[in-house]
Amino acid sequence: MAVAAAALHVDTVAQAVNVLDAGSLLAAFGALGVAVVLFAETGLLVGFFLPGDSLLFTAGLLCAPGVGGAVHLALPQVLAAAAVGTLLGSQTGYWIGRRGGRALLARGRSRKLQEGAARAEEYLARYGHAKAILLARFVPIVRTVLNPLAGALNVPARVFTLWQLIGGLIWTFGLTFAGYALGSSVPNVDRYLLPVVGLVVLASLTPIALEVLRSRRRGPSDGPDEEPADAPDHATAPPAP
Repeated sequence: MAVAAAALHVDTVAQAVNVLDAGSLLAAFGALGVAVVLFAETGLLVGFFLPGDSLLFTAGLLCAPGVGGAVHLALPQVLAAAAVGTLLGSQTGYWIGRRGGRALLARGRSRKLQEGAARAEEYLARYGHAKAILLARFVPIVRTVLNPLAGALNVPARVFTLWQLIGGLIWTFGLTFAGYALGSSVPNVDRYLLPVVGLVVLASLTPIALEVLRSRRRGPSDGPDEEPADAPDHATAPPAP
């Protein structure tokens, strides 16, 4: 009887959890959910759609004193879970890319995943290894595919580990403390949790929108073709006899 009740409870939780909703994930799994989601988002290509930014911000918000609701998290646990999940995930993604190579990314069928891989490679080429690894943390999808791409392109393991450690801690701690600070300073902020998280999601998508606009502006110009250098200058050519 107890086993049947436990199985029913697990099944009910599984049906109720929305993996795209940060609040639903935190209500079901707490700090453990933070570690698992960040590991999947940064280490496994299938996790590119997971809500890393909004999850961290919401978790920090739910750690603040005075925030009501059914879920209240402990800040040290959330920080530890976030750091472990994202650092282990990034390192796992790097070694998967090191073993699987570029063929691993080529097999992905998602258009967003392929676009993210192209942007990640552009980051590495434009900014260099250290800056690209650091910046990619703040761009959804790119932070998922850059790790295996860095492994496939043979970015030195020491360089990758150092900068993914720095970037991972800045990203996770920064968003978590931002949520905690907002929850501590605004009374009854949990009443406005949905619009606040919506703003965080919008902010996290801004880099992607800027990249799309920038890539369109870099497209081929519609201006006329330049005249060949050896073409005669009709303006200065002598008049016909």
